Amino acid sequence: MAELRLGPLLRYADGTSATVWLESSRPCTAEVRCADGSSGTSSGAALGAARTFQIAGHHYALIPVTGLTPGTLTPYEVLLDGVRVWPEAGSPFPPSTIRTPAEGDTVRVAFGSCRWAAPPVGEADPVGPDALDTLASRIAADPAADRPDVLLLLGDQVYADETSPATRRWLAARRDPAEPPGDEVADYEEYTRLYYESWLDPEVRWLLSTVPSCMIFDDHDVIDDWNTSAAWLADMRATSWWRERLLSGLMSYWVHQHLGNLSPAELATDPLYDTVRAAPDGTDALRAFAAGADADPAAVRWSYRRDFGRVRLLMVDTRAARVLEEGRRAMLDPGEAEWLRAQALDDRGGYDHLLIGTSLPWLLPHLVHDAEGWNAALCRGDKGPRWARFAEKVRRAADLEHWAAFPASFEALAALIAEAGSGADAPATVCVLSGDVHHAYVAEPSWTGGGPDARVLQLTCSPVHNSIPLSIRVGFRFGWSRVARILGRRFAGHGRIPRPSIDWRKTGGPWFGNQLMTLTLRGRAATLRLDQARAGAGDTGGTGGGTSSGSGAGARLVTVEESVLTEG
Repeated sequence: MAELRLGPLLRYADGTSATVWLESSRPCTAEVRCADGSSGTSSGAALGAARTFQIAGHHYALIPVTGLTPGTLTPYEVLLDGVRVWPEAGSPFPPSTIRTPAEGDTVRVAFGSCRWAAPPVGEADPVGPDALDTLASRIAADPAADRPDVLLLLGDQVYADETSPATRRWLAARRDPAEPPGDEVADYEEYTRLYYESWLDPEVRWLLSTVPSCMIFDDHDVIDDWNTSAAWLADMRATSWWRERLLSGLMSYWVHQHLGNLSPAELATDPLYDTVRAAPDGTDALRAFAAGADADPAAVRWSYRRDFGRVRLLMVDTRAARVLEEGRRAMLDPGEAEWLRAQALDDRGGYDHLLIGTSLPWLLPHLVHDAEGWNAALCRGDKGPRWARFAEKVRRAADLEHWAAFPASFEALAALIAEAGSGADAPATVCVLSGDVHHAYVAEPSWTGGGPDARVLQLTCSPVHNSIPLSIRVGFRFGWSRVARILGRRFAGHGRIPRPSIDWRKTGGPWFGNQLMTLTLRGRAATLRLDQARAGAGDTGGTGGGTSSGSGAGARLVTVEESVLTEG
């Protein structure tokens, strides 16, 4: 009998359809059925079914769900070969549901990045309660209350290069950790271990079954500093283990994250998805696709667009789409940059809010911005080869690889935002949503001689569940100061870096903790809320490992900031 190994994850959802992702223990037919008649569908009616496909000995299904009614909340169950496997027997959580929005509904977008898997039950959590666990507990305690309409996970969903003690023990039992890559993951099977560890956390598993999610990778989904420079990539390709690591990372990302980002219409025209589903074993086809993406990154697009009523989300790949050659460096290759421009400017009057999801912040403290621009100039040889070698070492050690490290791309994004946000059809807001830097803040740009009509904001939120070193706290607090800004201009002067075409200021934060931001958008009105996970009395922190512990025995989300962005 087929068993449910991972999932279900509710991924896409619109007014009448949805997709549900899962992994089973063997080939089977996976079904999503309505659990009752509350939505207007027949009790027990089949809403969708799909045959599993096979990758590297694992069996997956992405089930298209159709026939839903806008403005309803539909409880559902999952069956494998006709046997119900979800909800699990004795589950303490409410039924998983699919919410289908109606025209004009408020849209609530929660987002964050950087999540270490929670430790097993009973083990102390060194970084405190998990923001996703506590969000799950909040929703489960009051299912009728407002909840996110979509959860945006902006990178580092798994950490291939920073494995947990439990995973390191598992790896040591599988192979010799003295051989490269040591206690980091090496192949597809080891990547699946990371997803089990992360997504079988009971609270997170239930949360992802009932709140739609959009995802994009960042560096740790493959390795720290992924594609930071051409020199870095050459060093990695010289190792014995890098190619298998990269191909396995892209393959596992396609299966676990990318497929669910796509709409049913996009899935219906995806040739790789068709090939994988039609084959007895899709491993070779997927591996060939990953190898092609490695050989020619511009041939593959990981970025995607989602529309939630009159809210447009453009989720942008800022890792695999880079041009790394010094002198031509760009955050986005020409095809990717043109895609972003086309999506932002398409039917501008058709949306009230434009969200640009990029794992790496566009606007940073001025000191960091100028240091990255200075470093980019030295790395491309503006001060000679000796400075270039020194700057490359600094770039890797200090993670100088954000939009500011690609000055032409920074300016191109500023120009695109100004164009998209100007004129009679301008949206109310253009918000750049980011993570990566293990704290949260709000920054607002300004244009010399006037700017776009829309309110433009950089909204940065991380981590969901990770460490916040003292160096980050001190460095980013100082980075926004007047003294730091003066120091940054010294860097810029040494590198002969022109001033950026825009200025910006921090208008909120920095906030430190495990946290999530939520945008609430209705018409042209927008509000922002920041919630932090706080430990309760007797909280041990551990919630993972396959057994619910009540989300850390009292951990909760606490609102630490709430503000109105536009009145509407």
